[in-house]
Amino acid sequence: MISRIDLRGDTLPEGGDLRDLLPRAEFDVEAALEKVRPLCEDVRHRGTAALIDAAEKFDGVTLERVRVPAKALIDALEALDPAVRAALEESIRRARLVHRAQRRSSHTTQVVPGGTVTEKWVPVGRVGLYAPGGRSVYPSSVIMNVVPAQEAGVESIALASPAQREFGGLPHPTILAACALLGIDEVYAAGGASAVAMFAYGTPGPDGCAPANMVTGPGSIWVAAAKRYFTGRIGIDAEAGPTEIAVLADATADPVHVAADLISQAEHDPLAAAVLVTDSAELADAVEKELEPQIAATKHIEDRVVPALSGRQSAIVLVDSVEDGLRVVDAYGAEHLEIQTADAAAVAARVRNAGAIFVGPYAPVSLGDYCAGSNHVLPTGGCACHSSGLSVQSFLRGIHIVDYSEEALAEVAHHVVTLAEAEDLPAHGAALKARFAWKVPGK
Repeated sequence: MISRIDLRGDTLPEGGDLRDLLPRAEFDVEAALEKVRPLCEDVRHRGTAALIDAAEKFDGVTLERVRVPAKALIDALEALDPAVRAALEESIRRARLVHRAQRRSSHTTQVVPGGTVTEKWVPVGRVGLYAPGGRSVYPSSVIMNVVPAQEAGVESIALASPAQREFGGLPHPTILAACALLGIDEVYAAGGASAVAMFAYGTPGPDGCAPANMVTGPGSIWVAAAKRYFTGRIGIDAEAGPTEIAVLADATADPVHVAADLISQAEHDPLAAAVLVTDSAELADAVEKELEPQIAATKHIEDRVVPALSGRQSAIVLVDSVEDGLRVVDAYGAEHLEIQTADAAAVAARVRNAGAIFVGPYAPVSLGDYCAGSNHVLPTGGCACHSSGLSVQSFLRGIHIVDYSEEALAEVAHHVVTLAEAEDLPAHGAALKARFAWKVPGK
């Protein structure tokens, strides 16, 4: 079912050559871009009417309004299964602990007497958050987007999630209940590229949506393409691709655990990636053997799990050593990376590229999805080599405040003039000379 890639016996290639040997899902955002363009421009020109038409076309529902009534949020919370409510509340509590510690404070550096640079951190004014609603419902994604935005101090937060036919055109009630628990009362039944366009352009009217400065949240390729379309007009977190797990394991790993964790990501989507990197052929054999009964006992077998595990994006990668395995997982840059080796903490400390790292047999990715306190909105498609997951920092902007006295400026003015003239920008230097009657110290 799952393919093998054997990298044993030869010296591993470097950089891009190694990345090219590793499995990855096809995810062509550029091709999708042309298909979302008319949807986005329709929202720009027709506003709410375009959103209603999109809900009928893609979600099979006829909406009277796009904004979710406040009563629907209250009703969803009141009807929520008490066990689910308790789990969501604990997830929120733990996420707040972690994200509150990420807050940043202003810092002033005295460069010279009379000359200071202060960096202050200012939250974006308004964000639009997206919670997917396709194959599964993700109240956990509501938490992972809302909590860091709130802890960053964002004053205006709106959330969109696709309309659901079985719930009368409202987003899934568990999504609505999660919003109510978090105090989010501006919620829209809008999905895909149209939802991103709603946040980017805004929609007029009494139930309209004000434009946002930033849009975050995972979604389909159409959401990713819309984010790319609006880059420059709005800030985004990332162009999220299919979810992925890599497990770096040696002979000490439990094949039951490893197989279960691979399946846990495969059940997301037929394009989900599940990769095991190991120096133990015996473990590889045991994991393959274990996959069969665990798959037979799970759900979503034919439409998600089997296509994901048998797809080109999933594989067991055999290496000569854990050292080589580290090189492979760093080249891969997984969204989720589990380390199931001897001395797992020491091995994990050496990893450079991963969205999140899960150490040892009792920190599975599922914990991070819900209740570790970490954020599960993470870079995919190898973007962990240069990007981070969602955090409080995602919603903050660092602004430098430069404060120099006349004396402090005079002391460095000749350097400024020299550099301006070296770059053939004499007016830059003239701006200094104007402050000192055209006579700059040292010139």
